[in-house]
Amino acid sequence: MVPAIRAAPTAAARALKLLHTIQYSHPPSCPCHSSPTTHGHGAAITTGVRALATPSSSLTRLAGEKEYAFEMASSSIRFGPGCTREVGMDFRNLGVDKVAVVTDANVRRLDVVGVALEALAREGVGVVGVFEGVGVEPKEGDIQRAIEWARPLSPPAFLAIGGGSVMDTTKLMNLLLCHPDTPLHTFINPPLGLGRPPTKPLKPLICIPTTAGTGSETTGTAIFDLPSKKAKTGVAHRALKPTLGLCDPLNTRTMPRAVMASSGLDVLCHSLESWTAIPYSSRVPRPQNPLLRPAYQGANPISDVFSVQALRSTVKYLPRAVRDPADAEAQSQMLLAATMAGVGFGNAGVHLCHGMSYPISSQNPSAYRHPGYAVPAPIIPHGVSVAVTAPSVFRFTAPSNPDRHLAAAEAFGVDVSKVKRESAGEVLAEAIEAFLVELGDQPRGLKALGFARGDVDALVEGTVPQRRVLMLAPGLAGEEDVERGREQLRELFLDAMEY
Repeated sequence: MVPAIRAAPTAAARALKLLHTIQYSHPPSCPCHSSPTTHGHGAAITTGVRALATPSSSLTRLAGEKEYAFEMASSSIRFGPGCTREVGMDFRNLGVDKVAVVTDANVRRLDVVGVALEALAREGVGVVGVFEGVGVEPKEGDIQRAIEWARPLSPPAFLAIGGGSVMDTTKLMNLLLCHPDTPLHTFINPPLGLGRPPTKPLKPLICIPTTAGTGSETTGTAIFDLPSKKAKTGVAHRALKPTLGLCDPLNTRTMPRAVMASSGLDVLCHSLESWTAIPYSSRVPRPQNPLLRPAYQGANPISDVFSVQALRSTVKYLPRAVRDPADAEAQSQMLLAATMAGVGFGNAGVHLCHGMSYPISSQNPSAYRHPGYAVPAPIIPHGVSVAVTAPSVFRFTAPSNPDRHLAAAEAFGVDVSKVKRESAGEVLAEAIEAFLVELGDQPRGLKALGFARGDVDALVEGTVPQRRVLMLAPGLAGEEDVERGREQLRELFLDAMEY
């Protein structure tokens, strides 16, 4: 880890500093009690750049009225060892007597599926079928095959048992079966799709996560690979949220070390990105109807609490969970951290690490196959593709809000009491690098994944369509200066080639 300069501050001092950071990063937006220059930040805004994580009157003039509210939405969550056995009662309580079970071939062989099926049978809940064809990092074709499997069954409810790929696939099955005459393209995030909201209610969906990473059991987001565009994309709307997430620590203890590490790095970046995203009050334009308010709204005081706690837990427990799969406390705490981060980023959003990760994992020009993944095809796991750019990303975003970046560095154990604000990015980047090296078996840059300088333009073009997350990136030029934004992304990818 990065060596401390002197004794770390007390817990009370850290808490006070965190509250101060949250308070002054989210000044009141009521027009009667604040102004665009609250706390002296207004003068720092640069026209044409979605830059500093503070309200911007210049952006208001460019793109309409600022947002003034944020909305918190999450699935109901039950956490505890053994809660899988309650799933039959949960469906009965929902008035459901039949379900479709969705999983993958690896999870199908684990105890969790048997436990869930027994719980359903015990309550008289029938199973119309078990789909175990979900692939790791699913592609559009995988999603369509899953939908075609479910269509003739017309299940009244769904049970997803697995990691993020399983849960996201099930969300899309639910969406498309409830909109049988609407193509998937209609719901895909723009500009790759139309980004239209669902118009019909979805069926009950209960998720039982078997990995500690995506937090998909809490969110209305579903991600998949779109090979025709050489990029990942997805659908994001609150209507896709699962009805209930059953977070049972007994179900994550079978994860291989490599999967635990990759999943945990996803939690790490969910936390860091949602904590450092532009605040909700900077997002423009304000939606004309509350139904159009995006799920990813920008950093907000409630998401902050979940994101910071998830970050601290990940730094503390992920190395332990990777070193010792039998460490029950670490495994349990990582599942809790994943769920907490899901609540945080599910409402605040993520930004550059995730936006840049989608072309990294989908393009994979050298057919990289991450060690420890028992899959038949080359794979850059999602968590690996997200974390590999993190040091470069947070060096770039730190000028937007040095205090938030220093608070993040402090979560890694860095004593920041004597660190200058202008050094916040470098200090946080070094802390992340040290963490990744200590975790082990992580590629030290894009070169280690088989990328070269000649691949950067394709990576940039695969990132540009990720508008939903890029708009939350502090410091990144917006749609009013696309070419500058491309150049910034190019520099970020080049910087991420090696650390």
